[in-house]
Amino acid sequence: MTKKIGVILADGKEYTPFISYFSAYNAEKIKLGGNEAARFIMTNGEKKLEIIAVHCGIGKVNAANAAAALIYACGVDTIINAGLSGAVSKVKRGDIVAGKSYIECDFDMRSIGYSLAEKPDEEEFIRKADEGLLSDVLSLDGYYIKEGVLGTGDIFLTDPVRKKEYKDAFSITAFDMESAAIAAVCTKNGVAFLSIRKISDNADDTSVENYREMNDRQEVILSQIVLKLLKKFTFRTHNFNLK
Repeated sequence: MTKKIGVILADGKEYTPFISYFSAYNAEKIKLGGNEAARFIMTNGEKKLEIIAVHCGIGKVNAANAAAALIYACGVDTIINAGLSGAVSKVKRGDIVAGKSYIECDFDMRSIGYSLAEKPDEEEFIRKADEGLLSDVLSLDGYYIKEGVLGTGDIFLTDPVRKKEYKDAFSITAFDMESAAIAAVCTKNGVAFLSIRKISDNADDTSVENYREMNDRQEVILSQIVLKLLKKFTFRTHNFNLK
């Protein structure tokens, strides 16, 4: 019995500590969708969990490419994303947020009559997290994880006007450059998805320095959370423990 789960990490300083943290599970380095990736096998008797972690690169196109490769080339039915985000509302630097919904805030066709983030011929532009994954991560012992709305765009958010616009339009909690793009690919392909984010900055004029300082630490807290989530999720969905 084998279950396959994909993990997407955008920045090299997010990917490297993840690979190091999972090194006990005999990583096999591979290429996937033109990206560096690693395959880990976690077993318990005849039961097996295959984790494929991808260093996708920053931005929506890179993230969507990695999600599509995991789905079509690897056959995953679950994808988890982890990384850093800028605070927008009700969070502060250092907080951990699990996205309950995801919005491409920078998609803008208002000039021809659409709402901000609305896409032609698509009934829904707000993507939802998998309810089971969200419940699992929020109930992990030893961590205080908030749930929130994650906004995404191909910008490093520092503009207070744009930040207020996104907050007023969608009540977003934090802003990143990948999660909603992955969520869109997963939703269209029936794949369970969750993004877990650590707040690195306040999405303002101090953001660049604060983001770089936290990113350079190469912390493992998100890797720890992902591992505990995987163990809880596979036990709940497939009734087996992973060591």
